[in-house]
Amino acid sequence: MFERFTKDARDVVKGAYAYVEGSGGGGRCVEPEHLLLALLDREGSRGSFALVALGLDERREPSVREALREARRRAGLTQAETDALAGLGIDVEEIVARVEEAHGVGALAGERKGKGRWSGRVSFGRGAKEVLERSLRVALAQRDRHIGDEHLLLALTLRPGVPAEVLADHGVTYESLVRVLYGSGGEAKAG
Repeated sequence: MFERFTKDARDVVKGAYAYVEGSGGGGRCVEPEHLLLALLDREGSRGSFALVALGLDERREPSVREALREARRRAGLTQAETDALAGLGIDVEEIVARVEEAHGVGALAGERKGKGRWSGRVSFGRGAKEVLERSLRVALAQRDRHIGDEHLLLALTLRPGVPAEVLADHGVTYESLVRVLYGSGGEAKAG
């Protein structure tokens, strides 16, 4: 499948690895959130064009990054899941505060200080694998012969979870992306 990736899509995957290996990602696996962060770093690609066309420019991008950080701090719970738990009388923010008080800031995000560095190879988590597989299906559905960063972005909006929720909160949905990228006729439009 990777042979079908464009340079931009490969750069997104490399960027996601960098988030995991660097201070910004934490953990041992590339997750969908890392793919989204790497997509936000892109410039001059079809995916970046679509994000800007939908209003996700440098003014609004920090709020996406902050929403991802907050979800990570909540152990990856979406805002919808947090709200559902609140409806049951469970205050997720209170739980996070207590855990961080006892174990340090970022404990639920796997960012505890003093933790030994894991020396194994970074791999793809189940969620990231699903995004990559779905990006292939999205490309095939659009009759594209390659998998570009725009297909990764489209796949992120289709997979339930934090990235899709954060993007939707900022006006970026599968439908709006298809409209920007392919227009109503279904043929490639952007970039």
